[in-house]
Amino acid sequence: MKLSPNYVTINKFEVFFFYIKKLFTGRHDFMIQFLIERFVPNWQNTQNSTVRERYGILAASVGILSNIFLFIIKILTGLIFNSIAITADAVNNLSDAGSSVITLLAFKIAGKPADPEHPYGHARMEYISGMAVSFIIILLGLQLIGSSFEKILHPETVTVSYLTYAVLIISILTKLWQGIFNRTVGKRIDSDALQATAADSLNDVFATSAVLISAIVYHFTSIPIDGWMGMAVAIFITISGIKLVIETGDPLLGQAPDPQLIREIGQRITSYDGVIGMHDLQVHSYGPGRTFASVHAEVPANVDILVSHDIIDNIEREVGAEMGINLVIHMDPVVTDNEEINRLKAEIDQIVKGIDTDLSMHDFRAVFGPTHTNLVFDVVVPPAFELTDSQIIQNISEKAKKLGNYFCVITIDHNYAYIPSSER
Repeated sequence: MKLSPNYVTINKFEVFFFYIKKLFTGRHDFMIQFLIERFVPNWQNTQNSTVRERYGILAASVGILSNIFLFIIKILTGLIFNSIAITADAVNNLSDAGSSVITLLAFKIAGKPADPEHPYGHARMEYISGMAVSFIIILLGLQLIGSSFEKILHPETVTVSYLTYAVLIISILTKLWQGIFNRTVGKRIDSDALQATAADSLNDVFATSAVLISAIVYHFTSIPIDGWMGMAVAIFITISGIKLVIETGDPLLGQAPDPQLIREIGQRITSYDGVIGMHDLQVHSYGPGRTFASVHAEVPANVDILVSHDIIDNIEREVGAEMGINLVIHMDPVVTDNEEINRLKAEIDQIVKGIDTDLSMHDFRAVFGPTHTNLVFDVVVPPAFELTDSQIIQNISEKAKKLGNYFCVITIDHNYAYIPSSER
């Protein structure tokens, strides 16, 4: 079992899991549902942190028991019949069992409430445990590469029996069931970690199938490909560990929020009467169920400030509760009834969009004077933009001066919740 908060290959297995699930569990998932009802009190309330912790502990416990079972039968078979490929696959199952132990501890710690030292809670422990497991997996893979290389240089006779086939087939079926179980539980509690574990179980099915193929080939041809298959499994394990290091590191470094979440927050806020726009959205995740967001909501400047403030309070409370996020909104009054300011704003907005459609503008104000007019506004720049901040300011200022005697006072904001214009 391997943790990952953002395992991108999950969707590739969606159809596969659907048909395997029908084959093994039918439509009602009797065994899975029995385990859930037996070991997860109040299992329907998946939004409750305690219930979510119970689900995680159940999934980890199932992983520990099933992987230890597979390790025992495979290591005995590998040693008895002198197969490095089966032994390598057994060690892979042992690493999965170790991962499940770490997952168990991670869910226990992640479920702890916030304290003075960790005011945002402990939910990121899932990611930290995933990182630790990833390095363990890499270490095991490298050790197995060495053992397999030795077997390639000095091949030995491998005894293949019906017991070998039986052990490998049992392993494949067990890993398929693990995948179905973790997929089901992961969807119930919306856990990327458990859904990644489901995909990893399918990866193990492929690895064990490779070992089965080597046994069949040797049985009928006596060609010693056991070492090569062991090498393939070891490389597969190592690559999986490297991918998991990258994937578990992303949310710890500060991963970009889901574009769908950004869209939903924007749609919900601007759906309220009295809100004419929003900008400077920032979303921070401190683990599953620990999302904090801040945003500036634009309101008409000619509306009573107490009325606008009441609307903002309602949005913070209602949208935050509906989406399960801690939402803080800053209120920005915007002049909407001045034709001259509206005209200038439209012209400057056209200049900004002319540089790049991924640029946007907000907080526009005009300060009129006897000799010139100051245009004060912010420009939002996406990550890794090709122009520097100073180049953007210079470009806009030069084009604004062509419209008249205007002096631009520009503040550059960097977009922390960016969606490319092609995906909006």
